[in-house]
Amino acid sequence: MFQLSAETHPSQVVLKVKNLEKMVAFYTEIVGLMLVKSEAQTAYLSAQGTPEKIILVVKQLPEPQETIKTAGLYHIAFLLPTRKDLGNTLLWLLQNNIEIGAGEHGYSEALYFSDPEGNGIEIYRDRPMEDWDIRENGEIVGVTEELDADGIIAEADRTWRGMPLGSKIGHIHLSVSDIEKSGAFMEKIGFSLKYNFGRQAKFFAAGNYHHHIGMNVWESRDLPKMQPEQFGLESYTFSLPNKEAYEQLQKHLQEQAIAHEKNDNALIVPDPNGTALIFTYD
Repeated sequence: MFQLSAETHPSQVVLKVKNLEKMVAFYTEIVGLMLVKSEAQTAYLSAQGTPEKIILVVKQLPEPQETIKTAGLYHIAFLLPTRKDLGNTLLWLLQNNIEIGAGEHGYSEALYFSDPEGNGIEIYRDRPMEDWDIRENGEIVGVTEELDADGIIAEADRTWRGMPLGSKIGHIHLSVSDIEKSGAFMEKIGFSLKYNFGRQAKFFAAGNYHHHIGMNVWESRDLPKMQPEQFGLESYTFSLPNKEAYEQLQKHLQEQAIAHEKNDNALIVPDPNGTALIFTYD
């Protein structure tokens, strides 16, 4: 069975938004991203100190004729380098009166909140891999327990300066309409199933990570696909390690008759929920 290269990683998310100015302000002032450039009703953002790595693109859309609830994004998950960074972020969110959820997942410690248009955000740090619950069959089991917020804050140096150098998109979590169909799609592309939470949620990755893609039907079962004029997730991009891996994936897509387009050095694969899964290479 075809498997994506273990070095494959999520690199960018594109959001379609109602109010570009308000969303850019939130993602820079609260989330801590850096505005690299803004043009043609589109803003490009990176972590601090890495303007060459655009991890979030925010696009202004006109008001749709009809707003309906669809499948799409559950959350974008930004991975921080250290627990100290997570502590600084937690303090910053509290100081700005952001409503926060939190969870200890065994392999990670995570904070959850939403942007002004209801798109979910996770900011987290990974525990060392030796602390993960990795089974003999490759399954990586997560838990949801109370976060040690006091311990995290104790490691903060209380000098929040935005999303620090080395931060990146760690994973994308999707709200899907059909968990079996969406899961089969990810496996056919070449992601491996890392954890199966019954008929409610599934977690996939390239290589030995706990998950690069999560999906659930908690609020989205049987909802229609995301439409082009709907606000929310437009696309999510993964970077392959080199041109050889890119060409291997392209051949696989062709052999398996998986619908896709090629645009410059990008393979664009429509997913089952109306958003685009894009592959490029570093």
